[in-house]
Amino acid sequence: MTTAYLNRIATAVPGHDVHDTFVVFAEKMLADPRMRTIFRRMVNRADIAHRYSFLDPQKSSGDFSPYDANEFYRLGNFPNTSRRMELFEQSAPMLMRKAVDRLALSEDERSGITHVLVTCCTGLYAPGLDFEIVNHLGLSASVERTMVGFMGCYAAINALKLARHIVRSDPKASVLMVNLELCTLHFQETQDLQQVLSFLVFADGAAASLITAREQGLALDSFKAVMVPKTSGLITWKIRDLGFDMLLSGQVPGELGRALHEGELMAERDGIDLWAVHPGGRTILDAVEQGLELPTNALAASREVLSCFGNMSSATVMFVLERIMQQARPGQSGCAMSFGPGLTAETMRFHGV
Repeated sequence: MTTAYLNRIATAVPGHDVHDTFVVFAEKMLADPRMRTIFRRMVNRADIAHRYSFLDPQKSSGDFSPYDANEFYRLGNFPNTSRRMELFEQSAPMLMRKAVDRLALSEDERSGITHVLVTCCTGLYAPGLDFEIVNHLGLSASVERTMVGFMGCYAAINALKLARHIVRSDPKASVLMVNLELCTLHFQETQDLQQVLSFLVFADGAAASLITAREQGLALDSFKAVMVPKTSGLITWKIRDLGFDMLLSGQVPGELGRALHEGELMAERDGIDLWAVHPGGRTILDAVEQGLELPTNALAASREVLSCFGNMSSATVMFVLERIMQQARPGQSGCAMSFGPGLTAETMRFHGV
């Protein structure tokens, strides 16, 4: 049977580092001084230094009422879903082009692309990003396009699974995958501390990848999905009148850690050299590390991505895999893992070549 390989990955973020500005802005939303104190403490414990957005942060040293220079977010007047989707349609193609161009496809690679896969849960329009990619690269009008939409942070693993199926069924196939998220498009004005804290980790980012039968990069060995029973309400992502509404329960790390400790991956962990875990937040990484009883440096690549970029939903695990690919030696085995609504864990086993 043909083996599929993740040949290479390129990543991109917008030009504006908004983390510090957001912290000041978000604190102003909390009227209760006790909640502000807790928020500041959690900011210091988040292990995030930078998060990037297509929104240009407000440079004023005044009251920080507008979050961004164009006043897309203003306290008391947050945008509706229509305005958010208009901005997504304007901004997403620019970030897509940045990631795809960094993949540096040769002319032969470009002309050989047979399939385009896109993952995104933060915006939609039609014709969408799949068409934008075809037009940007001048691909054949007959290229097969698939959108993996609204699955959340684990969508990239699902798309890699689909790419593997495609290549195994047609060894001549060449799959271009793009994972793009504009998470900062969906901040909500709220007094709910848990919701404000969930906004603290999210950012914008994109990744572009090439998957073929050419023996280069990481071999995609197997995939497995695990749905944790009785946890469907712990992570939700729903379209509302004022954007997409995120619920990220504080119970997620505990439930995830227990599920991993009791699962079959626990028995297999000693045979895994490399870990590419979706950095959904510091407590998520801590839960994985503790649940699987991993060495303290096992998730170094994931923690680096969290610190430098935050959580970019489906694109994030590709940032981690990009780093893993640079250090993987031939024969080393690895496990990629992402989490999202369900509560669901999607895993991928791979090895270096």
